[in-house]
Amino acid sequence: MGDQEYITSIGLEVHVQLKTESKMFCGCAVQFGEAPNTLTCPTCLGLPGALPVLNLGAIERTILAGQMLGCKTPEVVKWDRKNYFYPDMPKNYQITQFDLPLCLGGGVPLYELAYPKDYQKEILNPGKVVELTRIHLEEDVAKSTHHSTYSTIDFNRAGTPLMEIVSEPDIDTPEEAVAYLNSLRQILVYSGVSDADMEKGQMRCDVNVSIRPAGTEELGTKIELKNLNSVSVVRRSLHYEIQRQTEELRAGRSLTQATWRWNDEVGQTEIMRTKEDAHDYRYFPDPDLLPVRTGEILARVQVDLPELPHAKVERFETEFKITHYDASVLASEQDLANYYETAAKGASSPKKVANWVINNLLAELNERGLGIGECPVEAAKIGALVDLVEKGQISNNQAKEVFADLFENPDKEPAAIAKAKGFEPADSGEVEGFIDQAIAANPGPAGEVAEGNDKAANFLTGQVMKLSRGKANPKQVTEMILAKLRS
Repeated sequence: MGDQEYITSIGLEVHVQLKTESKMFCGCAVQFGEAPNTLTCPTCLGLPGALPVLNLGAIERTILAGQMLGCKTPEVVKWDRKNYFYPDMPKNYQITQFDLPLCLGGGVPLYELAYPKDYQKEILNPGKVVELTRIHLEEDVAKSTHHSTYSTIDFNRAGTPLMEIVSEPDIDTPEEAVAYLNSLRQILVYSGVSDADMEKGQMRCDVNVSIRPAGTEELGTKIELKNLNSVSVVRRSLHYEIQRQTEELRAGRSLTQATWRWNDEVGQTEIMRTKEDAHDYRYFPDPDLLPVRTGEILARVQVDLPELPHAKVERFETEFKITHYDASVLASEQDLANYYETAAKGASSPKKVANWVINNLLAELNERGLGIGECPVEAAKIGALVDLVEKGQISNNQAKEVFADLFENPDKEPAAIAKAKGFEPADSGEVEGFIDQAIAANPGPAGEVAEGNDKAANFLTGQVMKLSRGKANPKQVTEMILAKLRS
């Protein structure tokens, strides 16, 4: 990206809290928003003599995530101790995985709608898949909060199962990094392994970025940006850091491998520390945990793998005959996909249902600040509303009024609301009379229709709708006009 004289290489390390009821090595509950230091025990507090016990559910979910991302799982995996001192790690080591992780290889497909909206029309590498190095399972650390003159630590989060997903330096631009994170989150939510909510700290990101002169193969000096807590912050920090490194190299200065942080208030990166290498952590196998044979777990996970987002898009296109764009929008969130599928099942026009969900329902929810999971209107009622229009019982404009009423009275049925509003379909004989009036009053457009101009038929339909005060069905009116003038 940026100047042609330099090539950017970006790799991401994404930490994801798994959706489990208990912690990784003890029975303490995993919950968000509880009073500080109330979800703890001797094991997650690192007290002497407390022994860890593996959480099988966390292992299964990690292998499931790996299967969704095309990873391979070694026959035997083990846990290791990563030794370092931080206040939020009371044992002075973290139980993690080093050389035999649960998942190896795989990749993250970059979905078109996962890119920033302002970038979706100029995607440089459509269909790109970012290769993964590994996914390993470890325990999360406690949460430190820094005040003006002191710091506090909440150990509720300590020991929560944490999946670390490490990519290859396969990302070329900040916008691809955004697409990677959004696509990855989508797949993780679809698989049910995590809610991956960055605002709740369930998904956190470290970014490795380096630049090198064009024409050279060896990667440049790696700079790590630590603890980026939102997708927009990842994009802003990468743009700044790439520019900073470019200016340093242009000035003839060398870069030092180091860890930096992003200061969002001033909009720039700041150095934290020079970077340790793997040998600085003195990894060794955890003597309290036996290696695990993965064969039975892998076989169990593979029995019923969830549908991937891109597979759902393809199915929506073929099953419901909707466009690729509409299918991509509807499949972008699992709750939205489920809502649409329920609404479209048995509907006379799944395509019209898609239009209503995307253009009307989502707009209304957005205006009210609601997510699809908080929608007061049952999905089946959207399908029923569309059917009223398709059967000619109400017009499109009348349907919008019914839709607005449905939001205020979600217990009512669309047909009952239409009837209460007096939206009875116009009598066919009455409609025929209106058509004759419109043709007589507009001989020019009527002649054009007779000669094959379909657009002129739309004008006549509009006139009939006025005469019927919106009660006629425009689709049926157009068909009747064409039949009358071209017979």
